[in-house]
Amino acid sequence: MNGWRLNRSVYQRLARAVLVSVGMFTAGALQAAPLHGYGADATHTSVSGLSSGAFMAAQFDVAWSKHLVGAGIVAGGPFYCAGLFPLANPASAAQTHCMNPTGDTGPRAQDALAAARKFADERRIDDVSGLASQRIYVFSGTQDHVVATRVVAQVPLFYKLAGAPDDHIRYVDNVAAGHGLITNDSANTGCAQSQAPFINNCGFEQSQDILRWIYGTLNAPAVAPSGNLLSFDQRPFDPDDKASLGPTGYVYVPTGCAQAGSACRIHVAFHGCLQNAQKIGDLYARRTGYNEIAESNHIIILYPQAATSTKNPLGCWDFWGYTSADPQKPDFYSKNAPQIAAVMRMVKRLSDPAH
Repeated sequence: MNGWRLNRSVYQRLARAVLVSVGMFTAGALQAAPLHGYGADATHTSVSGLSSGAFMAAQFDVAWSKHLVGAGIVAGGPFYCAGLFPLANPASAAQTHCMNPTGDTGPRAQDALAAARKFADERRIDDVSGLASQRIYVFSGTQDHVVATRVVAQVPLFYKLAGAPDDHIRYVDNVAAGHGLITNDSANTGCAQSQAPFINNCGFEQSQDILRWIYGTLNAPAVAPSGNLLSFDQRPFDPDDKASLGPTGYVYVPTGCAQAGSACRIHVAFHGCLQNAQKIGDLYARRTGYNEIAESNHIIILYPQAATSTKNPLGCWDFWGYTSADPQKPDFYSKNAPQIAAVMRMVKRLSDPAH
């Protein structure tokens, strides 16, 4: 299977809508430059994501659980979802069992944890004991017909089975939201919709709820100076050209984090399908609410960008194996998976001394 053709009747319509509107966003793209070090404290790194970005956030968090403190999973399924079905090609499983499974064919948290333990024993990922200290936010909208709630519900169960206490897990499944990251901005898509650019107005800033859940009490959001959102060249972080990254990524550097010795925290925000720079420019990095709370709490927000390609026409993050050398034995879940390795290199660069 060449690429991911998820729910073609739905996504082809959505893709056409994005292609019509992408021109208005492209003009906002920033000039790429090298990603600099800011002396950030990498021991307080966390991740979040929507849709394919949520699957990626789960993979990244489990792969590096000893190095991360938490994750926000919005409309995504459990670790290694596409690999949990031995009789199905991972690409096929990704678009069926991991999105809208029929009957009892959906993913099971128990199977995902068994896979994680196996991969940890093989030293492909961190020991699963690191999951017990994670703080996890999980969300499924009641009007989301792209990724079924019963798929998303396996995520909190996965972390609970891995030892995370109940008071470390927040699962929200009672908001009449469609498929999208939630904001409190009337300029965004209606709450119950599932349409481009998948940034919905439901009356609250989900990104800020995620960061508060992971890090605890935070200062109130502040104005995020537009000049603090920087573009950077992603190519040095994928030296073998295997990760299928776009040429440009984004990073929001709070005013206080640009100073030497600031020791800011790092949060990685993974966009969803049809939300990368090639589709909507820097909209996901500007209009999702992360930057405002990051500005007042010394949190650097990294927005890595997956590329649109013939193998990945919707610009999704890889949670089924399109970047793997052997698609029949994909390694998309491991520390050495091209995208996971590339993004971790970005995190490490941010923690390099400022100069």
